[in-house]
Amino acid sequence: MIYQNKNLCKVRTVTIFLTLNKDKSTWKGEILKASQFCNDLSLRFIKNGYTVQSIRIVTNAFGEYLDTSSLEKAKEDLQYISNLLNSLYVQNLRIRFAIGEAKTKEEITLLPELIRDFGDLCNACVNVEMDEFGVLDNELINLSSKVVEKISKITPRGEGNFNFTVNFNCKPLIPYFPASYHNSSDENCFVVGLETPDLLVEVLKEFNATCKDLKHNEKFKNYYEIMSHALQYHVDNIKNIIDGFDNDSFVFRGIDSSAAPSKNCSSMCEVYEELGVEYFGASGSVEASSLLTKVFKSLKNIELVGFSGLMLAVTEDMGLANGTIKDQYDLRSLLTYSSVCGIGLDTVPIPGNVRQEKLNAIMRDTGTMAFRLNKPLTVRVFPVPNKKAGDMTAFESDDLCNCKILEVR
Repeated sequence: MIYQNKNLCKVRTVTIFLTLNKDKSTWKGEILKASQFCNDLSLRFIKNGYTVQSIRIVTNAFGEYLDTSSLEKAKEDLQYISNLLNSLYVQNLRIRFAIGEAKTKEEITLLPELIRDFGDLCNACVNVEMDEFGVLDNELINLSSKVVEKISKITPRGEGNFNFTVNFNCKPLIPYFPASYHNSSDENCFVVGLETPDLLVEVLKEFNATCKDLKHNEKFKNYYEIMSHALQYHVDNIKNIIDGFDNDSFVFRGIDSSAAPSKNCSSMCEVYEELGVEYFGASGSVEASSLLTKVFKSLKNIELVGFSGLMLAVTEDMGLANGTIKDQYDLRSLLTYSSVCGIGLDTVPIPGNVRQEKLNAIMRDTGTMAFRLNKPLTVRVFPVPNKKAGDMTAFESDDLCNCKILEVR
């Protein structure tokens, strides 16, 4: 059966959540233990036929262990960690590092230069809360939009914003960067994240090739069942591998069931098309988004953590990137789809001269939806220097697709 093909379901990440403290002499031992664990578990997955793409280490809030008394001191500490990570050999797997959340004004203002200098070894987030009157912390939002703006100006083509996000109603244990963070009051643990667009596309194609005359309701019921069954098969396999892995260092906390598309796998747009939507952004996109979210939430015998929902990452998905060129959707429609699914506004390129007031408003809209609908949403936007709405990006990062810049109204 096509759904049993392990090449269609990849382990996007094995993510460790780790607490570091002010005693710098302990960092090496803790990070080495975490990376060795990830390496050994990754080898076990590979031995059982699954591709592993990356290992990730997420720490508690960086103000709890880095010396943040000055930018220079913080850079010295991060350089130490960077040197350590770069010295590790972990079966040619990509190692990514998140320094956790920034909690104070002083910590937030350090982020642009830290991200510029350390890139993918310095992923970070800000968590914005809502008060008892339903009002978001606008001071934090304002500080965060300044970070986005500055990163766009001091990193090539504004690509540094790949490593920064603003979180709304997001809990710990998200395995995907840069929304990941860890609470030092929680135990050290690990989570697995998958990449499954190839799997979803192939099982839908197989079904559609043989069942063409079903009514809409019956089709959607079958779509739900075959996608859920395919995901459950691989989640059960992965859990069995983890259960059989000798480990007394890190507690397994669950799986993020999000499809987690990338530029190197099938586009989520193909999934929409197999579900009968003319193209992503056309009528029917909200209904299909809702169905996919239900599928990702349907898995049994496993703790679902993180987003466990539909990810629509504009510049990480070739189909979504092409959709901007064809004017098939806009920023507001992405936010609409987030009401029934997703991650929020993720890797969305916007004009470089966007006013800070507009950025603040985008974040407030997203945050209001997140808390009102009780779902985790983020804002990760890329103001592109010297570019306006409708221009093409010229990103050079291996992680990013080039696309049209979306207008901010």
